[in-house]
Amino acid sequence: GGGDAARGGGEKKGAVTFRGRPSRVLLLKNVVAPGEVDAELRGEVGSECSKYGEVVDVLVHELAAGATGAGGAPLAEEQRVRVFVKFSKPGAAMKAYIGLDGRYFGGRHIWVCFFKEADFDGRSLDPSPSEPK
Repeated sequence: GGGDAARGGGEKKGAVTFRGRPSRVLLLKNVVAPGEVDAELRGEVGSECSKYGEVVDVLVHELAAGATGAGGAPLAEEQRVRVFVKFSKPGAAMKAYIGLDGRYFGGRHIWVCFFKEADFDGRSLDPSPSEPK
């Protein structure tokens, strides 16, 4: 394996503030623009996330143009592609959260929060009023 050169010299992140209640499911936003979701995306995200632990499932949920958020306002384009990653263990999800939040992926700044497992399992994937901002 390669060294950790990419991490050298950067300031260590202080205490990470987790958005959402820790679970085994992460929601990633702003990974790609709407309309740029392709067949490779799931695999790319899955292999990237498997560095942190075993990935059980990856789902890509793209909301239509004009989709509205919980408050009825139209969603910004970076909110419209929602990538969900379910890990086998909560600890892996936590490591992935720390590793991925704020990272650049294809020139875009990834935003991460925890997502309720029950909602993921029930495929309730749209934004909800209780979702972290």
